[in-house]
Amino acid sequence: MSHLSILPTVLRDAELLAVCLRSLGHEVHWGGQLEGFAGESEPVELKLELVRGGCIGWSRQADGSLALVGDLQRLSRSHRLQRLLAQITRSYAAHLALHEAGQAFAPGQVSVSA
Repeated sequence: MSHLSILPTVLRDAELLAVCLRSLGHEVHWGGQLEGFAGESEPVELKLELVRGGCIGWSRQADGSLALVGDLQRLSRSHRLQRLLAQITRSYAAHLALHEAGQAFAPGQVSVSA
């Protein structure tokens, strides 16, 4: 019997996560519910339909982070899913670093002293 699991992550920016998912070639669905066993459901902020069936999603937690939501008991057997989650994490980290670097060097924020 499978059920929906909620796993904490370090991801915080849903817009940035959506950009990462799209850059990896995935279609992002905003909002909705993930359905589990026996009518169980969990609201999600972002949802991703997987190629071989099933969905994973991310829900906003009280601390502002995005938790991964899915039927992980069934999906964890998939090496493909493990690779996908690693790709998402790497892409998010790279996009976040580029975004923060752009913020650090935004016009008007750099001062040059003589």
